[in-house]
Amino acid sequence: MRDVDNKVKMIIEGCLLAAGRPLTLDNIIAVFEKNEQPDRNELKQVMQAISEDCSDRGFELKQVASGYRFQVKQDLSEWVAKLWDERPPRYTRALLETLALVAYRQPITRGDIEDIRGVAVSGNIIRTLLDREWIRVVGHRDVPGRPAMFATTRQFLDYFNLKSLQELPPLSEIKELSQSEQELDLANELAQQRVIDLPEEVIHEVSFEEGDTRVQLLAEEEALELSKKPLDEILMMGMPENLLDEEFDDDADEEVGFKQATKHEKLRVDSDLTSKAGSDAAISNANNGGEDAPAEEGG
Repeated sequence: MRDVDNKVKMIIEGCLLAAGRPLTLDNIIAVFEKNEQPDRNELKQVMQAISEDCSDRGFELKQVASGYRFQVKQDLSEWVAKLWDERPPRYTRALLETLALVAYRQPITRGDIEDIRGVAVSGNIIRTLLDREWIRVVGHRDVPGRPAMFATTRQFLDYFNLKSLQELPPLSEIKELSQSEQELDLANELAQQRVIDLPEEVIHEVSFEEGDTRVQLLAEEEALELSKKPLDEILMMGMPENLLDEEFDDDADEEVGFKQATKHEKLRVDSDLTSKAGSDAAISNANNGGEDAPAEEGG
């Protein structure tokens, strides 16, 4: 019996790897000859054994809405994703909100979605969800216009690793998560509001390095006290206490230096004039000594 179980395991593992899609129990049973087909209970035990064998491997046996499949463990996605250059598609918030409403309120019409969200639903969003085969038209409401009613598909469950809609998280958890996100957004907003509303030109003059979080990390009490201070005092915070005095001293030094330079310049000019006058007098005396000087008396 043990050999039969091992052979069944090998056959099932080979089928799951080769199929490229989830296989139901009926799909797996169909690959065996009638005289070799395991019953459903035995097959479930084999599937459980295969799942346990994968506990220390890089892949796992996962049951989704369409059946069983092998898939890479989520913990390894960081490395496995590097095998492909393209990045996974990013979906807008509006698309995800629309998909969530279809999942939780199905069957639902486009008008119902618009009434709940409070905004119009783009036709591109509906087309994208239909093209992805995440939603489908399951009927039409018996009202004027007969709007289409949408519901989710098995592909939707498979993509999100769900066996059934019962595995969707309760709305209470989503509300708590949404409330936590709103509280986080509010906390970030309060952190930004801790920065004093300075005039735009002052903000441009006071430049902080990118990534500097000192202002953002101000305690709420500090921000409140800071907001009560006069603007002049706020602008002077963080500057050396003698900064303004040094500026005035510099002006005084410049004035003293100017006066000293002026005095030195005046003395230099006076000295030049005195030297020039003395030089002229010496030249004049020399000329007089040669022509007008009286003759020496003889003996």
